[in-house]
Amino acid sequence: MAITTSSLPAAARTPWGWILLALLLVALAAVPFLSASSQTFLSIVYAKSVAVLGLILLLQAGQVSFGHGMFFATGAFTVAFLGRWMGGGGDLGVVLLASIATSVLLALVVGVFVVRYRYIFFGMLNLAFSMVLYAILEKFFHLTGGSDGLRIRRPTAFGIGFTRSEFDTVLYYLTLALAFLCALLIWRYLKSPLGQALKAIKSNETRLEYIGLSARFVMLTGYVISAALCGIGGALLGIIQGIATPEYSYWTRSAEFVFIAILGGVGHVAGALTGTFVYEAVRTYAAAFVADSWQLILGAVLLAIILKAPNGITGLVEGMVARRRAGQGEDAR
Repeated sequence: MAITTSSLPAAARTPWGWILLALLLVALAAVPFLSASSQTFLSIVYAKSVAVLGLILLLQAGQVSFGHGMFFATGAFTVAFLGRWMGGGGDLGVVLLASIATSVLLALVVGVFVVRYRYIFFGMLNLAFSMVLYAILEKFFHLTGGSDGLRIRRPTAFGIGFTRSEFDTVLYYLTLALAFLCALLIWRYLKSPLGQALKAIKSNETRLEYIGLSARFVMLTGYVISAALCGIGGALLGIIQGIATPEYSYWTRSAEFVFIAILGGVGHVAGALTGTFVYEAVRTYAAAFVADSWQLILGAVLLAIILKAPNGITGLVEGMVARRRAGQGEDAR
C-alpha cells in the first residue's frame, strides 16, 4: 500500500528545481509592473487553478466528480449575498472565509451520501446534486437574480478601500499567494498519512479497511477539502468578474475543471496551475483571433497536447527530465 510517487514533478525535487520555482514566483510577482494588462487574465488562472486542485485531490483516490461546480457556485454566491448584507461589498477577508465555511458545510451534507459510492456512481451523484443547485439558483430569481446572477461589488481589502486599479493589483497578489499556498498545503497533505490513505483507496480500499482505517472517513475528509478549494476558487473568480451566476454550478463548469486537471497532469499539484494557464491561454487567444471558430482551435490544440502527453503537461516535463538524467548517467559511465 506504500505510495512511491511524489506529488511534485521531478524537476521540483532538486535544489535547482526549488531555485527555478523561486524565480518563477519572482517573475509572477513582477507582472503588475511589467505587464499590467495581464493581471486580470492571470488572476483568473490562479482562481481556477485553486478549484482544479480540488479535483486533482479526488483523482488521487481514483474518483472523478462532475459536480464540483456546486461548491464553486457556493463560494461565489456567498460573496454576493454577504457583500449585499454587509453593504458596500463587505470585506475581502471576511467573504473569503465565509465562502470556505459555506462550501465545507455543503460538502459535509452532500459528502455523507456520495462518499459511499465509487467511480461512475460517485461522479454522477455529484452531477445530480450540482444540477439541483443549478435549478434552484435559476428558479429563485428574486433571491439569486436568475440566469443573470448577482452583481458582486468591490469589497474592501482587510478594512482598506482601494480604487479599481489598486484593487486589481491587490487581488492579483492575493490570488497568486492563495494559489501557491493551496498547492503547497495539498502537496503536504498528500505526503501525510491521511493523504497516503486517500491514494490507497484507488489501489486497494479493502486493505485500507483491514488495517483499521475507515475508507469513508478518509474519502469524506478529502471530499471536504476539495470542496473548500472549489469554494475559494469560486469566490475569487466571482470577485474578479464582479458577478455570481448559476452557470458556475452547471455541469460544463465541473467538466472543465476535470479536463484541465487531466490536461495539466493529475499526478502533480503543479498540474493545476499549468493546465489552467494553457487552457485559458488557448481559449482566450483563439477567441480573440478567430471569434466564430475558437472552439475548433481550442479542441485541436488540446487534443494534440493530450495525444502527445497522456500523463499531462507536467508528466511530459517529468519524462523529459528523467530521460535527460538517464542520458547524463550513461555519458558519465
